[in-house]
Amino acid sequence: MTTDAATAGATERAGGFLDDAGLADRLLAHIANGTTDLAPATWREPTANYRDEQRLADEVEVLRRLPVPFCPSAAIATPASYFARTAAGRELVAVRDREGTVRVFKNACRHRGTALTSGCGSAGTLACPYHGWVYRLDGQLRHVPNSEGFPDLNWADSGLVEVPSAEIGGFVVVDQDGTSDPPAISMPRTPAMDTPVLLGHSEGTIRANWKVFLESFLEGYHIKSTHRETFFPFGYDNINAVEHVGPHSRVTFPFRRIEKLRDVAPADRRLSGLVTRVVHIFPTVVIAELSHHTTVVIIEPIDVETTRTDTFQLVSAAPTATGASSEASAATQRDLDFVARGTREDQEMAAAVQRGLDSDVDGHFNFGLFEGAVTHFHENLARQLAELHGGHRVEEA
Repeated sequence: MTTDAATAGATERAGGFLDDAGLADRLLAHIANGTTDLAPATWREPTANYRDEQRLADEVEVLRRLPVPFCPSAAIATPASYFARTAAGRELVAVRDREGTVRVFKNACRHRGTALTSGCGSAGTLACPYHGWVYRLDGQLRHVPNSEGFPDLNWADSGLVEVPSAEIGGFVVVDQDGTSDPPAISMPRTPAMDTPVLLGHSEGTIRANWKVFLESFLEGYHIKSTHRETFFPFGYDNINAVEHVGPHSRVTFPFRRIEKLRDVAPADRRLSGLVTRVVHIFPTVVIAELSHHTTVVIIEPIDVETTRTDTFQLVSAAPTATGASSEASAATQRDLDFVARGTREDQEMAAAVQRGLDSDVDGHFNFGLFEGAVTHFHENLARQLAELHGGHRVEEA
């Protein structure tokens, strides 16, 4: 597959991604010409970077130094709700108090360090399951059983340890070891995250390095081979639009039904239901916008060959009419089933890549011109790691 000058290359726009009209124009031109967006160069990534324990430790340190999404705001949408997970190797819990303020704390009791909670739910307080110390939703220590046994306890200084956080772009963002409080992150606007409703949340474990799994979201070169009976019958072989905003990327996968837009005036073209848009929020968050729902995947490195995922399914506010609501629910379920099948295929391929790492064919992975979002990710990760070793923090563009 080739490309032409009118549509070549991955686009970087300081103000955000292309609008529907511009994106539709690019995709329709690619389909007509048998072209796709190409990266300016190929990339060779040493396979040692997927197997080295010190390299992984450095990557986790980068995750702690950057402002990164911890969870969608929709995961703690109501007062007195919480969500807990491991983030860059540390146990954290996000809480929305009764006044609607969001805070993130280290998920550790100040008595003996026990994790206070797990998963998500609602609670008026956070209570330690070990010895029963109780904390208010603002983190202040509220109750210590048999407190006379701690005559020197400074209650004011014994609350939960807060982590700098803010709500930005539909996410609760944390900055564990950074210098900005509240965190500042220049995420591109993703309309699907403006007013989402949480449909479901699940956790999973994949036997692959976190970068191997992430890479599967960032290119369409594998669609025909990997997703022959799932995604490919509805889409195209290796036709994508690739855009970058700062360290972040968006890869758009057109469905065949996008052809109906050829008869629509360019300024009136709308892509809802005609494409899948995959937004990568550097370094570990993927937002996949489908026809009837949005999936958010937060990727957490566990060790060099194990990755944990937190997956959130989000929808817009449900229709009020009963018939419309039933139809929308059915369409959403079809979306969910469709994505679940494709995700299993990607996970199987990621595990196969991990097994293949042992063969170490030539010591490098070779990313081609069709894999520009993958290259963009590795360029930015390499830059952050270089700054880490140089002792400086890199602020986002």
